[in-house]
Amino acid sequence: MAFLPVTPHEVRELGRDTPDFVYVFGDAYVDHPSFGPAIISRVLQRDGFTVAMLPQPDWRTTDDFKKFGKPRLGFLVSGGNLDSMVAHYTAAKKRRGEDFYSPGCKAGLRPDRATIVYCNRIREAYGDIPIVIGGMEASLRRFAHYDYWDDRVRRSILVDSRADLLSYGMGEKSIARIAELLDRGIPVKKIRDVRGTVWLGKRGDAIHFPTAAGEDEGAQPIGYDYDTLKTDKRAYARAFAMQYKNNDSVSGKAIVEYYDERMLVANPPMPPLEREELDAVYALPFERTYHPMYESVGGVPAITEVKFSITHNRGCFGGCNFCALAFHQGRAVRSRSIESCVAEAKAIAAMPDFKGYIHDVGGPTANFRHPACEKQKKSGVCADKRCLFPKPCPNLRADHAEYIELLRAIEAVPGVKKVFIRSGIRFDYLLADKDDSFFKKLVTDHVSGQLKVAPEHCSPNVLAKMGKPDVTVYNAFCEKYFRLSKAAGKNQFLVPYLMSSHPGSTLDDALTLALYMKENGIRPEQVQDYYPTPGTASTVMYYTGLDPFTMKAVYTPTDYGEKKLQRALLQWHRAENRAIIREGLAKAGRSADADRLLGGKPHSTAKPPQKSAASAAKKAPAAPAKSAKPAAKNPPKRKEGWAKPKAKSKGKR
Repeated sequence: MAFLPVTPHEVRELGRDTPDFVYVFGDAYVDHPSFGPAIISRVLQRDGFTVAMLPQPDWRTTDDFKKFGKPRLGFLVSGGNLDSMVAHYTAAKKRRGEDFYSPGCKAGLRPDRATIVYCNRIREAYGDIPIVIGGMEASLRRFAHYDYWDDRVRRSILVDSRADLLSYGMGEKSIARIAELLDRGIPVKKIRDVRGTVWLGKRGDAIHFPTAAGEDEGAQPIGYDYDTLKTDKRAYARAFAMQYKNNDSVSGKAIVEYYDERMLVANPPMPPLEREELDAVYALPFERTYHPMYESVGGVPAITEVKFSITHNRGCFGGCNFCALAFHQGRAVRSRSIESCVAEAKAIAAMPDFKGYIHDVGGPTANFRHPACEKQKKSGVCADKRCLFPKPCPNLRADHAEYIELLRAIEAVPGVKKVFIRSGIRFDYLLADKDDSFFKKLVTDHVSGQLKVAPEHCSPNVLAKMGKPDVTVYNAFCEKYFRLSKAAGKNQFLVPYLMSSHPGSTLDDALTLALYMKENGIRPEQVQDYYPTPGTASTVMYYTGLDPFTMKAVYTPTDYGEKKLQRALLQWHRAENRAIIREGLAKAGRSADADRLLGGKPHSTAKPPQKSAASAAKKAPAAPAKSAKPAAKNPPKRKEGWAKPKAKSKGKR
């Protein structure tokens, strides 16, 4: 039996009446290293523990939770690869009709706030049994947090779930240590010194936790009272900044929150897995697909994007304010060895349905391969500085040499015809590299007709709130991308991601972006409305109206009508948006700007003509992305037309 047991019979086949752990999670069971439950369960299996998998149990009764009997050591609980509320609802708080992490893409197979609900059912079934929660939902909600769906500050998920321990971040080391202590008979309530975990005690309990430098935290915890956080927005913003600055395994300190007479303690982060440790994790015997019990209903769609892809790194020093990576994986980048990635490529090439195309060699950011600078290895990431924003740090090590070596090694694997890069490329980091070798190789060998990039906006005001570089950097990247593509004999395109209604975005900013797009022939079929999710600085701005790092006021569009108008402006070319734009700008006294954007004919519904690929290529070169030929068997891409931005434009109106 290659998959871990999913039935009591399979547990007994392993020679056990009950498992050591029952792992409850909100996704379908996919045994692939892109899925958290797969990694954690395989790590525990490697260490000699028996783990029974309980994916998407019926939470309406305790029956499924009693399926394996009472586990010897306890329950592990995760909401899944996504926060359950994000999985269920759009940015407009509308219920999603599909769930790509569920069999057959069927929605409704997990509850809202899945981690809390699952833990409550376990308590009903077994009372005071050890429960350890983890995954994205637990990690990003480990402190008191603003919840977009309730529109209030909720308590830590450890408090609301009534679990015993919370494992945050990438949990391989944490869960291995917790399992070891439980196996030795240590009561779960006494496990308080494991890095990367959060525990709940009594107010006044001593905190003796050594820092990486060997100093004792002693009786000097830093933190806030929940009663203050839920009512004082300035205190909430300051608390987030404190949490963000201490989310480093080298310099981070323990943080506390007080809940009446209880004290929640977040221990400093666990150090990231170093190269040899990452290699060992990815060498575990993953089946690399979903459990066969889902075959009859069409499988699990989420496997499509990752089945023929390789994750070579972890962590991200990009520092985008709307991204939760800094709060989950952290800003300290680590990567796997070339040999480890090649071994995975060989395993992929041996799969019966592999057609020769590696869809991605990437990660959180594809072209990060090592820590941003040598200082980070010894002193940790800078608490008050960013590696790339507002400009690349003078200490930044911008070097793609090893990434080139990695790509070439995978290309040489027998059976591999082509290697693509589909993860996002950090274009400012790419430009910081004085050697063009990787840029040339990227456009020559690794673009499947179009490349994903994320300028997000063009307004300096909005970009500053996002933690993104000025649009002039993006324009310089575009100019070089198209120039190198032309030199390589390639007619290739860009797929820039853009976001509407991010904190800081006024109507002026949205109009600036719309005019920039019109000037440069950008006509997106899809745009992203800003989504306030747990664990990001942008969410703090959305809720408090303050930048948590500067404590300066930030304008945030929250009115439904204004958000609808800002979104329509990003898709100004669509006939159905013309009336919304004209009416909205007229109310704002901006009818002349509507004429600039849409032309002087009010109420016109004629769709702007699309340029042919040939004529666009002469100018940019650029063309609608749908004319590109993606690699065979690649998952379908969005059809969007992106012209090359003019280098002289700075996004000014």
